[in-house]
Amino acid sequence: MKQRLAPDTFIFPVDEIKNGLYSDCYFNRTRDILVADGKHSRVLMQIFQRQHAVVCGLDEAIAIIKKCAHNPDNLVIKALYDGDAIAPWETVMTIEGDLADFSHLETVYLGVIARQTKIATNTRRCVKAAGGKPMFFFSSRFDPWGVQAGDGYAARIGGAAGASTPANCLYWGGKAIGTIPHALIATYGGDTLAATFAFDKYIDPAVNRVALVDYDNDCVATSLAVARAMGGKLWGVRLDTSDTIVDASVIPQMGAFRPTGVCPQLVENVRRALDDAGFPHVKIMVSGGFNADRIADFEAARVPVDTYAVGASLFNDNTNFTADIVMVDGQPCAKAGRSYRPNPRLEIVE
Repeated sequence: MKQRLAPDTFIFPVDEIKNGLYSDCYFNRTRDILVADGKHSRVLMQIFQRQHAVVCGLDEAIAIIKKCAHNPDNLVIKALYDGDAIAPWETVMTIEGDLADFSHLETVYLGVIARQTKIATNTRRCVKAAGGKPMFFFSSRFDPWGVQAGDGYAARIGGAAGASTPANCLYWGGKAIGTIPHALIATYGGDTLAATFAFDKYIDPAVNRVALVDYDNDCVATSLAVARAMGGKLWGVRLDTSDTIVDASVIPQMGAFRPTGVCPQLVENVRRALDDAGFPHVKIMVSGGFNADRIADFEAARVPVDTYAVGASLFNDNTNFTADIVMVDGQPCAKAGRSYRPNPRLEIVE
């Protein structure tokens, strides 16, 4: 049985939203006009978009309406569930009631649904391309801190196996995951082994030991050095080679493929070296410029990747939602080109 997150799960500035701080001014003025004129018709607001997508943000939108509308008990909300696959023009939510009670919220709830749907949809595409291999949400450094909780939740809805910040995990009760940054290695004088030892010494043993091995641009040599030093403690290595350089192990093989960055040949070189040295248990995580298409290419070529970490591409494209009044006092009433599109999949929100 599908369930919704309770409104109290979400963190947002209730008073500011209720007072219209984050709303397009004409929505605030609409409410002022309706109240001043005593116009309290009962309307049906219909929300949709124009792509195949994985909808998300509905639970937060519902929370915004319940906490920031005027007289929310007089509103009837029907909605799909976060994670539902949706078709172009499919109605994902309806709000029925006095427009003066919720006009000021349109900007806010549409923005939440649009952003989270974009991330959930992009994540689902990557997860599908990965064919069952874990995919992690490593995107928070590419956007302001204030959106992390919703972004991480949307990624989780899309199928991400984990995310990198505690805020990303806030709404679904997960724990942040991550490896070693280049900054830690630099602090240890560029010594990857020393940084990995420090991580192992001071971080909870329950955290997987994953070494970042591209600092010296010799992922094979660094992977072997760390594996020999760490032995069975080493869970995996992460390859994050810049897309402007060629790893030392790939240079002799250059010729008929693009050699820069984390290319398939680099992954194969690291896998072969680890296996030949007796470390088949060490997994390979890749990061740096991955999206659904690139993951699909790696999987089609049977590149021996165990885990994908995906960043900025999960923010690509837009999934824009529209809200239209389509009924007024029980009668059809909509702008030209719009009409009531009932959806039997919608369920009433208690």
